[in-house]
Amino acid sequence: MHCKQCNSQDRRIFNGEVAIHFPALDGLDKPTVFVLPKLSVCLDCGFTEFTVPERELTVLIHGKPVEGAVLLDQCA
Repeated sequence: MHCKQCNSQDRRIFNGEVAIHFPALDGLDKPTVFVLPKLSVCLDCGFTEFTVPERELTVLIHGKPVEGAVLLDQCA
């Protein structure tokens, strides 16, 4: 697969740990979402892609905790 940024074929898969925070001051009242994705990293330009699992994506869409999602609930 080619890099979407620089068209290189020099890409590698890595394990990742990502904490996704809602922006601005409003984000302080929303949960931090944790994902452990496989990261597809271009070794030429650094462009990286990953997929957020469905449960954690639902938290990002609605801004509220979902049962089974991995997050730090700052609302509690």
